[in-house]
Amino acid sequence: MMKIVSLCSHWGEVSLSVPPSERLAMFTEMVRDPAVLVITATILAACSGVPGLFLRHGPLGQRLATAGALAASLLALPALVSMLASGARAGFVIDWNLPFGACEIALDPLSLFFLIPIFLVFPAGSLYACGYWPAASHRSSEPSVTFFYGLLCAAMALVVVARNGALFMIAWEIMALAGYFLLVTEHEEPEVRSAGTVYLIASHIGAASLLVLFSQLRLATGSFLFPGTGSLQLAAASASLIFIAAVVGFGSKAGIMPLHIWLPSAHANAPSHVSALLSGVMLKIGIYGILRVVSFFPGHPLWWGILLVLAGLISALMGICIASAQKDIKRLLAYSSIENLGIITAGIGMALVGQGTANPRLAYLGLAGALFHVLNHSLFKPLLFFAAGSVMHATGTRDMDRMGGLAARMPWSAALCLGGAVAICGLPPFNGFASEFLLYLGFFGEARAPEPYLALGAPVLALVGGVAVISFVKLFGITFLGAPRSPEAAKVHEAPAAMLLPMALLALLSLLGGLFPQLFLRLVHPVVSAVTPATLRYPGLPVRALWFASLGGCVLVLAAALFWYLRRRGSALPAGSGPTWGCGYLRPTARMQYTASSFGDMLGSLASPLIRARITVGGIAGVAPAAVRLSYIPEETILYRVIQPVFSVVGIGFAFIRRLQHGEVQIYILYIFATLFLLMFWVE
Repeated sequence: MMKIVSLCSHWGEVSLSVPPSERLAMFTEMVRDPAVLVITATILAACSGVPGLFLRHGPLGQRLATAGALAASLLALPALVSMLASGARAGFVIDWNLPFGACEIALDPLSLFFLIPIFLVFPAGSLYACGYWPAASHRSSEPSVTFFYGLLCAAMALVVVARNGALFMIAWEIMALAGYFLLVTEHEEPEVRSAGTVYLIASHIGAASLLVLFSQLRLATGSFLFPGTGSLQLAAASASLIFIAAVVGFGSKAGIMPLHIWLPSAHANAPSHVSALLSGVMLKIGIYGILRVVSFFPGHPLWWGILLVLAGLISALMGICIASAQKDIKRLLAYSSIENLGIITAGIGMALVGQGTANPRLAYLGLAGALFHVLNHSLFKPLLFFAAGSVMHATGTRDMDRMGGLAARMPWSAALCLGGAVAICGLPPFNGFASEFLLYLGFFGEARAPEPYLALGAPVLALVGGVAVISFVKLFGITFLGAPRSPEAAKVHEAPAAMLLPMALLALLSLLGGLFPQLFLRLVHPVVSAVTPATLRYPGLPVRALWFASLGGCVLVLAAALFWYLRRRGSALPAGSGPTWGCGYLRPTARMQYTASSFGDMLGSLASPLIRARITVGGIAGVAPAAVRLSYIPEETILYRVIQPVFSVVGIGFAFIRRLQHGEVQIYILYIFATLFLLMFWVE
């Protein structure tokens, strides 16, 4: 039975063993404490889906869960922002009677920052689910989806605040299992089951690496408690082992290539509000883990930063190139998540290189840009997944080749999706430009350094941005513009208000972050100062540089408002109309338009080492053959030609070992006897 035995926060340490006359005053003081509000919000999020398990008939359970999610957000977000702005820290010690030492949870600037996306996306997804996954039409799956949605949020929050390796692993496994049950919601589909299996395999590989990490920390420190910032001094070999284990374990969760094998299929097959939480938040938990482990050490070898820069840039470039060839709207968004997490990883690597070369300006720009992009990506990527869900909700398909012309029938969804597409391409006036601008400053600044090799990251980042523009021009243009390519696309309807409101909120925050990035940097600066104290003399550097971005963004917004006004005025004037020019064809049809496959064909051919096309054609037979179906599916070469064959060989090896499992008790007793004999011989 767990119980809180002490509370350590900025107002002191209070023991629960106090006279009854003082308990009311102590309780009042605790309730007003922001740290207690955050913990309360976490518990409320975990319990938000419980009523729906018992109220399985009707929408009451889902509505209660949404109300709980909104209440948790209203409790947590003001407390998180106030603690982050004031520099407050808090800690709790839990008596859990397990042989892993003291169970401690704590709120420091790094934890507070990563809690903000959790309590921002979670209520937005819960409200969105009321329109996208309503209880009335999903009676069998909605209660479990709602329950695991809240459990996933609470588990991620517990991972972020845990300061004990054993508690961290417990929360990590709860997070992984909650994500699995959300992913396999539509388990009737073979593709969904396959995606769930790959997700479990990747999660187990990552968890095994984290066990190595925490075991090594236990050997080095004698405790499962996390070391303080900059307090861990180890030999080079031991420190490198911890770092590599962290990169593998947390990098697999973040989707860094080639540890990304689970991500595309998982995000494509999960319900859209689940994909928004997985991509917008859960991937960032891997980034949090890398930053937390790196913060243990007072100094870092230069190769740590170089490794992360290379891994990040390769992931960003390969991820967006593969995304450009996709025709599945959610797979395109999934691969673009790999791109954005690669950009974040490259920023962290830049910060480590800055620390390793005694360049605090570079360290500040790298870490500030990476954290700023964490916050920005948690806004525009859920927005895009929500927009994809609105399209799927209306058309019943993820295939962009069967869409087109949706903007005329779904104007609000189209406008909000356009805002998310502009943001993710890193274009003003939205927030994606502001965070990537900081990384450009860091890369270009290295061109004047004694070791200018890091400046090569600038053209790579520019290439990534160019391919991203092509990819999202394809996504928006093929989906929303032109003429409908299928009967389903011609009969679509606008998404309900429950789906549009979360999208509008995220779009507004993305625009706010682009017009006034200084507001978001106020949340980033305390984290940078806590993780890399040597950068304290550079807090105003990016703020001054981003004033130009703010000014340009405001000009663009005013130009867009003027265009809208003039268009509204022009619509009142008489105008003639006629058919679209058919390029010389007398009877143009929707099949003459670009499709997603044809639009990305040129870029796909340039990225042919990364992508292959699996074409399936029906058989043609008879004198007058009937119509046959041709399907085109782009597949990732690394996954299907490198990683999958390796797993096949490993599967053959495990199949051979499985022969040792006969099911006969006497054979198992012989195994035990042989093992004990070998252990005795080894000890002797």
